[in-house]
Amino acid sequence: MTATPSAPRVEHHREPLGIGEIRPRLSWTVTANGPWRQAGYDLELTRATTGVPAGGGSSGGGPSGAGGRVRTEVVTVSSSDQVLVPWPGEPLASRERATVRVRLHGEDGTTSGWSEPAALEAGLLEPGDWTAVPVGAAWDEDPDSDDRRPSLVRREFTVAGTVVAARLYATAHGLYEAEINGRRVGDDTMSPGWTVYGQHLRYYTYDVTELVRPGANAVGAWLGDGWYRGRLGWNGGFRNLYGSDLSFLAQLELTYADGRVETVATDGSWRAAPSPILRTGNYDGEDYDARAEHAGWSEPGFDDAVWTPVAVRERDPATLRAPTGPPVRCTEEVRPAAVLTTPSGGRVLDFGQNLVGRVRLRVTGPAGSTVTLRTAEVLQDGELYTRPLRDARSADSYTLAGRPDGEEWEPRFTFHGFRYAEVTGWPGDLDAAAAAGDLVARVYHSDLERTGWFECSDPLVNRLHENVVWSMRGNVVDIPTDCPQRDERVGWTGDIQVFGPTASFLYDVSGLLAGWLGDVEREQLPDGTVPWYVPVIPSKQRWTPIRPGAAWGDVATFLPWTLYERYGDAGVVADQFESARRWVDCVDDLAGPDHLWNEGFQLGDWLDPAAPPDDPAGARTDRYLVATAYFAASARRVAWLADVLERVKERDHYTALADAVRDAFAAAYVLPDGRMTSDAQTAYALGLRFELIPDELRAAAGRRLGELVRADGNRIATGFVGTPLVSDALTDAGELATAYDLLLERECPSWLYPVTQGATTVWERWDSLMPDGTVNPGTMTSFNHYALGAVADWLHRVVAGLAPAAPGYRRVRFRPRPGGGLTWARARHRSPYGEVSIEWRIDDGALVVETELPVGTTGVLELPDGISVELVAGRHEHRSVLSEVAV
Repeated sequence: MTATPSAPRVEHHREPLGIGEIRPRLSWTVTANGPWRQAGYDLELTRATTGVPAGGGSSGGGPSGAGGRVRTEVVTVSSSDQVLVPWPGEPLASRERATVRVRLHGEDGTTSGWSEPAALEAGLLEPGDWTAVPVGAAWDEDPDSDDRRPSLVRREFTVAGTVVAARLYATAHGLYEAEINGRRVGDDTMSPGWTVYGQHLRYYTYDVTELVRPGANAVGAWLGDGWYRGRLGWNGGFRNLYGSDLSFLAQLELTYADGRVETVATDGSWRAAPSPILRTGNYDGEDYDARAEHAGWSEPGFDDAVWTPVAVRERDPATLRAPTGPPVRCTEEVRPAAVLTTPSGGRVLDFGQNLVGRVRLRVTGPAGSTVTLRTAEVLQDGELYTRPLRDARSADSYTLAGRPDGEEWEPRFTFHGFRYAEVTGWPGDLDAAAAAGDLVARVYHSDLERTGWFECSDPLVNRLHENVVWSMRGNVVDIPTDCPQRDERVGWTGDIQVFGPTASFLYDVSGLLAGWLGDVEREQLPDGTVPWYVPVIPSKQRWTPIRPGAAWGDVATFLPWTLYERYGDAGVVADQFESARRWVDCVDDLAGPDHLWNEGFQLGDWLDPAAPPDDPAGARTDRYLVATAYFAASARRVAWLADVLERVKERDHYTALADAVRDAFAAAYVLPDGRMTSDAQTAYALGLRFELIPDELRAAAGRRLGELVRADGNRIATGFVGTPLVSDALTDAGELATAYDLLLERECPSWLYPVTQGATTVWERWDSLMPDGTVNPGTMTSFNHYALGAVADWLHRVVAGLAPAAPGYRRVRFRPRPGGGLTWARARHRSPYGEVSIEWRIDDGALVVETELPVGTTGVLELPDGISVELVAGRHEHRSVLSEVAV
């Protein structure tokens, strides 16, 4: 029997360059030609250090990968573990490079060959590694204006010798794009992203060895407002919330063949000039005048005599941290599906898909002419409809330089949520230009690895699932957001709390969400209160005070558990345990001795379809029932987290607390006949899924939930809280047929109603577009919100039948539940151990199920006829009789 390990994966990084972990954990997958099992492994670690000595400097010696010390060691471990195993050697030092390979030992006595090596490199791990300071234009305009013109900054330097390695470590107050010798550095955008800037500013590491050359060189950067000083928040928002400056902070380190290291850092020697970007902002778009370009500005020999000396600003280097997830990148280009002429004579590009990104244009025309693109998600009465954008201008303009061979432009420092783009001022035939690809929508989001897929025999359900995927893509632009188009786009904690299980199936969000949870803890108040959204828009909280709220604050307990369940990452449990515990302690203090959280402000079952447009919190379910249910569920999760960490005292304490809250909930909200004081779908879904209803009353409560769904004509009657739970609650209660009826209903409100209306993303409201074709009059009417798409997790686990039965899918539960007239379904997921898949079909009255498990996992197949089959790694097929009841 032979086994072959993959190259090890380093932590959750796809590109382990400039990482911040000093003891990065390692993972690998295994392929084998039979039922092989790992008994142990060898890790071969080859290390080399490079870069400047601590404290930096313009030159100096020190260990270097270009002829410095290199050593190899092999560590042998007796273990079947292959996911996030401990680092096998001493901690990494700043700039240190290493390669690691793995060799496996099987229970059968065989030994594999060595895997391909994985290369990794540490970033700048200590504050003393930084010599750079933030620099930017000294001529900042009115700090109360959102129309300030951004700047360019640059500096020239000389390379005296053969460079064998060059690294650029870069970040900014605001956003940046760096250039060296006229060429773009990296392919990321909107960097360094949005973090709790005062405590946490992300930097990125770039390998720029191929960009530098002997002799004269130049380095520079474009700067933009972004989240740092641009407008944030609704009702006009606020500016300069983190600072009023735009500043670039970068360190270019050159390692020569002879071992010398030279550092070119941002300092007072840099120079600045106004950018051809006239204004830029996330909400309002970007205006660019190509006539104001500085040709060759990032190349050596450029005359910057008229440029001004930069202003030097401050940044505590202890706040600079390497990323844990991938940056934002362009992941796809979408051409217009149609060019429309509106009733008023406007010209509108229809890209056929609601997406997040920017429009790139190629255009030829006279100097001084301006092309403007105004974006929106929907049309109404045939015209671009921008009211749902509220105060977001969402428009870009490009003023031509008049180059006879044409010009190409795309905004740098903004993003829009849109399907339609109205074009004015186009100098030529717009239809021909669109057909030729001269106007293309470029899709931007955090460049997460796709890991999950689902399909079934119903095309509308497939489109629903695709809409969920698109909404997730559009709402992970650096952080998990609520919407990507209007004057909001913030990291609402409740949205990702309910969507986390779906997100972690569809994409590898392990690094991104672990990093974001760190900012949740940074923003947590001393009393344990978790803000409604993270990062918090600071300083002026009169319109969004930080106060405890159920379902939203519970992200501190639910999301770490989700990441542990889906990725097997006990590290995130350890990192977030205190944050989770403090949140539950906060709620415990608020609830008091009776364990009922029945006072204070709550959003409750937000956007229940029965809620009036001007009162989205006006749900059918008592908001304090919701709050107490979440209190019990979060206390239970803290006990589970404590158990993972083997913290017995805390486990026992929070288990007892969860039991007490459960009993208080049942006494207050569950009636003796199994009905609830709020006779509403969300109330029963919470009580059943969070196991708060006494065992002897669960069957009655489940029947009542089914009755309510049927009484509502199988239409949705839940909001953000109930929607992720109601399908599972019905399934658990023996109401699977009703759960399918709920899924497949097409009348408003339902999951498929937006699909029948042509939706290509998930809406914020069930009726964001009303049946009469008009847009919902509510002030919150987004056409791209992933929260209500949390039903996709039920599609994966129940309809297809694929779920983790042990952390990280080390054990898999295959439990297909056919129904709703579906004749087949399939799902596959790239788990930490490799690809897991299931496909079932109804074939001549029988249920045929095909499954696949990777090496290192086991599984159980639970069939509708009650038979359970134990599975080992490999492909399997099972056939069983399917009763009419099941279909």
